[in-house]
Amino acid sequence: MNDWNGYRSELLARVGEYAKTNPESMRGLQMIDSGAAKMGHLDPKTHELIALAVAVTTRCDGCIAVHTKAAIEKGATREAIVEALTVAISLNAGAALTYTARVLDAHAAFVDTL
Repeated sequence: MNDWNGYRSELLARVGEYAKTNPESMRGLQMIDSGAAKMGHLDPKTHELIALAVAVTTRCDGCIAVHTKAAIEKGATREAIVEALTVAISLNAGAALTYTARVLDAHAAFVDTL
């Protein structure tokens, strides 16, 4: 599929170039990230598992590359990652179901006006 190690390295190099060009934006992003971690209610492994679930739902390959490695480094097992991603899958299915209801509602509104 992907050379995740190579992709991650290339991505971080490009992000580094961006950071040199726009350091203020990078500091802002880093403040948001570190601010969440400093709250202290969730352990670092849980943060990474949440990040992976969000990465999947937002279809962010860069996020997958960065946060999969970080999750492993924080002690996440393959089984824990699978469980977190199963939550993401179920939530996407739930979102599809919710939007299905919206389509049916829109259909009813348009049929009634034709």
